[in-house]
Amino acid sequence: MIEVIFLGTGGIKPTPERNVPSIAIRIDGEITLFDAGEGTLRQMEIAGISPMKVKRIFITHFHGDHYLGIPALVQTMSLWKRRDPLHIYGPEGASTFIENLLKSGYFEPPFDVIVHEIPGKYRLKFENYEIWSFEVSHGIPALGYVFKERDKRGNFDLEKIKRLGLKPGSWMKELEKKKILEINGTIIRLSDVTGPKKRGAKIVYTGDTEPCENVTLFSKRATILIHEATYVSEEDRGESYHTTIREACETWHDSKAKMLVMFHRGPRYSYAEYKRKVFEICPQAIVPRDFDRIIVKGENDVLLKVR
Repeated sequence: MIEVIFLGTGGIKPTPERNVPSIAIRIDGEITLFDAGEGTLRQMEIAGISPMKVKRIFITHFHGDHYLGIPALVQTMSLWKRRDPLHIYGPEGASTFIENLLKSGYFEPPFDVIVHEIPGKYRLKFENYEIWSFEVSHGIPALGYVFKERDKRGNFDLEKIKRLGLKPGSWMKELEKKKILEINGTIIRLSDVTGPKKRGAKIVYTGDTEPCENVTLFSKRATILIHEATYVSEEDRGESYHTTIREACETWHDSKAKMLVMFHRGPRYSYAEYKRKVFEICPQAIVPRDFDRIIVKGENDVLLKVR
């Protein structure tokens, strides 16, 4: 099961009603953060998420509302005697910006903070998932990210087992481990007795961007597309490198993603006003509040839990 926790759903600056961007993805007890705007530590405390569970932080770009929560997280990890390394990923400039942050104040973390600069399109493999990065259009070096759960093997297929003259038994567990086994003089591969693979969930987070082809490309048939939609209209957006509600909806249609989440709401709009406009333009979209969660049990099994 994957849990997507919205720690901050707004953009530009905090308001009394919502915080600036941060999303936590929990899988197998491990937390990965995508962006960490100011106040993220407080949001994690309210959400019941320990900073000590965070292994990796992925920053989309270095505007303050997306990364200024890092010092508070690192200082708290230090106070709690963390020893495990913390990996922080980001676009061009990440090493300089994070190093400067960590030199601020009278503290030095007792654990390694390892910064990785990602050169645009990149693929990182971890035990149960992968992270893909892609460039977006925001006027400065900026990335979007794909969280891709590893595909899982299909279930054992009793019909296939019968056709091979076999019966279910303890050999099935051994075959799961070894992937290939000799039974009664016949070589049996795991794929010979299982159904098709189950595709892992695919969650895409755009970060800040104006509409661009890369978002559509990397969101193809995603389980969830979390798309920035800072402004209600093109008139409100002006010359900024952001996306409107209508443009985010069009990208979602083109990508054929299953679920659309409107994210990074501008501070000029109340939740009710913004949600009303979203439903006028794109009624299938979800507009989360801070601390709402999405539970993903499979590629096609998704549930929104409202706080």
